[in-house]
Amino acid sequence: MIHLPGTEPTRRGLLRGAATLGAAALVGGAGVAAAADLARHGGAGGRRPDGPLRVGYLPITDASPLLLAHGQGLFDEAGVPVARPVLFRSWASLAEAFTTRQVDVVHLLMPLAVQLRYRLGADVKVLAWNHTNGSALTVAPSVRSAEELAGTSVAIPYWWSIHNIVLQEMLRGAGLRPVIRRDPSRAEGTVRLVVMSPADMLPALHVGTIGGYIVADPFNAAAEARGVGRVLRFVGDVWRDHACCAVLTHRSLIDGRPDRIQGVLHALSQAQLFAGEHREETAGVLSTGGYLPQPLPAITRALTYPTAPYAESGALRRPEWQGQRIDFRPFPFPGFTERLIEAMRTTRVDGDTGFLDSLDPSAVHGDLVDDRFVRRALEALGGPESFGLPAELTRIEEVNPA
Repeated sequence: MIHLPGTEPTRRGLLRGAATLGAAALVGGAGVAAAADLARHGGAGGRRPDGPLRVGYLPITDASPLLLAHGQGLFDEAGVPVARPVLFRSWASLAEAFTTRQVDVVHLLMPLAVQLRYRLGADVKVLAWNHTNGSALTVAPSVRSAEELAGTSVAIPYWWSIHNIVLQEMLRGAGLRPVIRRDPSRAEGTVRLVVMSPADMLPALHVGTIGGYIVADPFNAAAEARGVGRVLRFVGDVWRDHACCAVLTHRSLIDGRPDRIQGVLHALSQAQLFAGEHREETAGVLSTGGYLPQPLPAITRALTYPTAPYAESGALRRPEWQGQRIDFRPFPFPGFTERLIEAMRTTRVDGDTGFLDSLDPSAVHGDLVDDRFVRRALEALGGPESFGLPAELTRIEEVNPA
């Protein structure tokens, strides 16, 4: 059975549980970082209950639909006032801002959403997927296979991330063992996992502090553009059309302003349709609009990766999956949530995992996800088929790290 915390978490409770939010620094630093991010973007203080919704995001292409919906005025067209999205530098600071209600709508790592709901008791709901695919394992140019990562450190953006889950499956498939808080050993075939802000990964790879990193784009495309790294494997080539980030909001906002939530989902879905069909134009909006700080060529490449060179290099072992291609399909499939809970149970993290013990993988989706709004948005935009989705909105998960 699912364990559902019975009370809204207090501020003290949030901070007590915050050590499990990916890094011990969250207690002493993430709240400060979140406040700094909000202040830098004019978001600290002065909020009105009936004022514009606040969107929080990390500067990655995973956030494209939310950013595009703002940049192209789609939120306004849907009758939903939304302030300029606030950029956060790490998942920890974004999660802190969200759970303390400094932002209303976020794109957040799907495993992190599970942790917020069932470890911290945050009364949040997943509304839709923000994208599928869009991440890769990038390594030093001299590394030609996963086996060569033995004795090195590999950076992940967060403990509870699809990146950590898939990386560990790949390492095990290569006969390697992930370790935490200990030096890696080539002789023992171990790889040390370290949490690192995405923006810090490329410089760390460049100076040799780490042997690789697994993260969302455009940080992988940027490493290749600068000649400091190469994509070893796309995450979408391991877990087909997986959801990295989902769109979350607070249950109270759903209950109090369902009209606003419906408008958000309509605008978001419109943006996803546009992004999938107009990739170079989307890159331009993200760049010239100041939403993403990376160079336009890196953003464009991240949205338009070709197939052939990566199939030849082995980064795509199943080119028919198109795993290098970030896509934008909003419907959250129940089978993915179930498979995700099962995978989280076998993933090593630096933090508490006990909250997973009481979860029934087949029941989590119905409690965590509210898909009413995205279903209505899909129908208003021509049905699931308009997004390349099956009409019955069901699928079978395909995961293969080999």
